[in-house]
Amino acid sequence: MTMAFKTRILMTEFVTHSVKRFVLRKPKGFRFIPGQGALVAINRPGWKDQPHPFTPTSLNKDLVLEFTIKGYPGRRGLTARLHKLAPGDELLIGQVFGDIRYKGPGVFIAAGAGITPFIAILRRLRRDGKLAGNRLIFSNRKWDDIIYERELRDCLGDRCIFTLTREKRPGYESRRVDKAFLRETIRDFKQHFYVCGPAGFVNGVRRSLEELGAQPEKIILDEP
Repeated sequence: MTMAFKTRILMTEFVTHSVKRFVLRKPKGFRFIPGQGALVAINRPGWKDQPHPFTPTSLNKDLVLEFTIKGYPGRRGLTARLHKLAPGDELLIGQVFGDIRYKGPGVFIAAGAGITPFIAILRRLRRDGKLAGNRLIFSNRKWDDIIYERELRDCLGDRCIFTLTREKRPGYESRRVDKAFLRETIRDFKQHFYVCGPAGFVNGVRRSLEELGAQPEKIILDEP
């Protein structure tokens, strides 16, 4: 598999207990539509041929390239290895791909690290003054799993709903994003819906949205 770009890590920092922000030197010629992903691999023997898709959370006009990546320390895969890297380490990046992109105002529905394709979209909308008409429903297991909560609240205010499935906490919904929740939370099912997360979550939300009257062509997602 050909990886089109090579870059170096400039810095890393935790944004939650299990999610790290990677700031990279921006490869010349690397461009993407907010929401798209790219294959990323570590430029080391044994890891070059084990790429995994991640979504840039920076914008094309930024001087650096940013990825926000959840690590799984109990596993021996790429994400655990990535979380051990340091500034100066090299990464390989492939061409961009993916079907998630902004098509008009609507509801963004994410679970866990599924928020990452929406970060760049929302940042772009905010920069362009076009956040009006958009909402976010963001599901996590616990409060300390929430990625970029402060920024998301700052962007969307009361149009941002956080749900926790394994913890009760004041100011947060304590339930799953199922058909009943969507029926109670959303009034207009003719608008756009952007869905990302684990395959079971995406399939369940898509099915529920369609049963509630959403038009299939207005449900934007990467097929699990």
